[in-house]
Amino acid sequence: GEEHYNCISALHKSMRGSDENASLYWLGRMLEGGEDPLYVARRLVRFASEDIGLADPLALTQAVAAYQGCHFIGMPECEVILAQCVVYFARAPKSIEVYRAYGNVKECLRMHTGPLPPVPLHLRNAPTRLMKNLGYGKGYKYNPMYKEPVEQDYLPEELKGIDFFKERKT
Repeated sequence: GEEHYNCISALHKSMRGSDENASLYWLGRMLEGGEDPLYVARRLVRFASEDIGLADPLALTQAVAAYQGCHFIGMPECEVILAQCVVYFARAPKSIEVYRAYGNVKECLRMHTGPLPPVPLHLRNAPTRLMKNLGYGKGYKYNPMYKEPVEQDYLPEELKGIDFFKERKT
């Protein structure tokens, strides 16, 4: 019932708040109460990107490994795998940079009126002669061939200058 959602919320918020002690308690409360360990593991995968993100990119690897470990061995043996992951997440630095930036992208797309801007010609793949003749791929600079960073636009002209990492939702 509702307690299922209350407990996962408490676990999530305890990890977000870097309280390893409370995080372990809420995990134990869920597992000892019969919660599906794969449900908890799925939520940890989400947490790894949503709350830890680029502050510790290995968190996602930890979460996926925990999910796989739980899938392989099941309860009760997988409880220690989840406990390790939960403590790792509670101790990990946190960053919502990517979560917020992707939210800004979604907001940009939702607020756009009319047809979405076309992909710039130089970014389009040109597998046929017709596409090449139409200018697909023309002027594209293949970055690995350059020693220095390449000056090149990757967004449509209508979005030139937008930075989803700096834009804030209103």
